[in-house]
Amino acid sequence: MSAPPGPGTVGRVKLSRPARRAHLVIHVIASAGWLGLTVGLLALGITANTTGDPAVLEASVRSMKLFADWLLLPIAFLTLLSGLVLSLGTPWGLARHRWVWTKFWLTLATVTATAFALRPGVNAAAEAVSAGNALPDGGDVLMGPVVSLTAYVFMTVISVLKPWGLSRRGRRLRADARRPAPAEPARV
Repeated sequence: MSAPPGPGTVGRVKLSRPARRAHLVIHVIASAGWLGLTVGLLALGITANTTGDPAVLEASVRSMKLFADWLLLPIAFLTLLSGLVLSLGTPWGLARHRWVWTKFWLTLATVTATAFALRPGVNAAAEAVSAGNALPDGGDVLMGPVVSLTAYVFMTVISVLKPWGLSRRGRRLRADARRPAPAEPARV
């Protein structure tokens, strides 16, 4: 499970091929689930904001609340965790390539926004609608899914295209790996 010591690999754990493939499958499924869930939330949010039927409004917002309360954070954390395992257990690394580093920070930001903005906005809208009121603000059920969807599509694109090359750290590690190791002093 450990990589042999050498330049740029000291202290790194390398996943075996079956473990890497299993984590990749988990990461892709979790990411696709998060993307699909967000598209569903967006569809429900649009329905809630455009309907004139109070029953449809309530059903839409209740469905959003159900998804937000039970699915969003577990899928978000699974995506973050599986991405971390992949980045730390494969040659891609977490900070070696700019696209991986960008995905990490965007995922962290969207997980945080999901926990502290999207879910509370959906819960406030659900409380208002169940009390017989209109939506407090259309942005509460629309802006979160729109911003999240934009971030997830962007992360998907950079996962496929892998733009920007190596980071400064990645260039340094590559140069260290190519540098010949110092010769051992002769023993007398």
